[in-house]
Amino acid sequence: MAHPPPYPRDLLGYGGAAPDPRWPGGARVAVQFVVNYEEGGENCLLHGDAASEAFLSDVLGAQPWPGQRHMNVESMYEYGARAGFWRLRRIFRERDLPVTVYGVATALMRSPEQVAAMKEDGWEIASHGLKWIDYRNIPETEERAHLREAIRLHREVTGERPLGMYLGRTSENTQRLVMEEGGFRYSSDSYADDLPYWLTGRGGPHLVIPYTLDANDMRFTNAQGFAHGEDFFVYLRDSFDQLYEEGADAPRMMTVGLHCRLAGRPGRARGLVRFLDHLARHDRVWVPRRIDIAEHWHREHPPVTA
Repeated sequence: MAHPPPYPRDLLGYGGAAPDPRWPGGARVAVQFVVNYEEGGENCLLHGDAASEAFLSDVLGAQPWPGQRHMNVESMYEYGARAGFWRLRRIFRERDLPVTVYGVATALMRSPEQVAAMKEDGWEIASHGLKWIDYRNIPETEERAHLREAIRLHREVTGERPLGMYLGRTSENTQRLVMEEGGFRYSSDSYADDLPYWLTGRGGPHLVIPYTLDANDMRFTNAQGFAHGEDFFVYLRDSFDQLYEEGADAPRMMTVGLHCRLAGRPGRARGLVRFLDHLARHDRVWVPRRIDIAEHWHREHPPVTA
């Protein structure tokens, strides 16, 4: 009797034996903030795309407009670059908290002053792909070419190649292509755990630092998401409090996802500020960049090899 092929998904993970991450300072929770920088890299006829952007804006229920520019959506993305980014920067700078940027290469290319500000503040600039588009139907050869061009352009714009990768709107080939390309200390196209974990593949052991779509301001644009800043604060606070309680015995990681055009709006930013104030009232909390988590994991929990 033929055996069925192995199931390609891991539904166990660490199971009941998750490792002690041994966060610096004996931290009970590592809380990491991501600022997604996509403005200027979204779908737009000016960028050679076939239709306008329809994703993650305050035009709720927006649909792509083939062959046309959507001026309302474009101006909302512009708000993120012109105002929202600088508001988020001030908030984190006032508290001396580090941030990881998921930077779309073509968006970074069009925002040299914002890139200079990121570098001045010591923010990690990870790759968010070449363009902020949906890759699910992009041929593998084209996606691979985009990945390589994203790395090249990222290096040209920031002065360094990216060490982290999060594409976001992925295809089933994305993780494999990233691993085969090599050169990344981690990638984050997973939501599968509260701790980093290793994958094996043709490119050798590869570290995955899971991201989040729940503790994420994108839910401001979802029908059943956050209505206002207080909703955002309460969800972040409850997530942190639960992990902090568990962290007495089993430390974990929490990620907060932000977008310049979403959390960068004043009413939403107040929810973020309240959470940062809540965070500051706790000890044994580590607030790193994602590359700091990656280097810690490489050092403290290297991959097990045969």
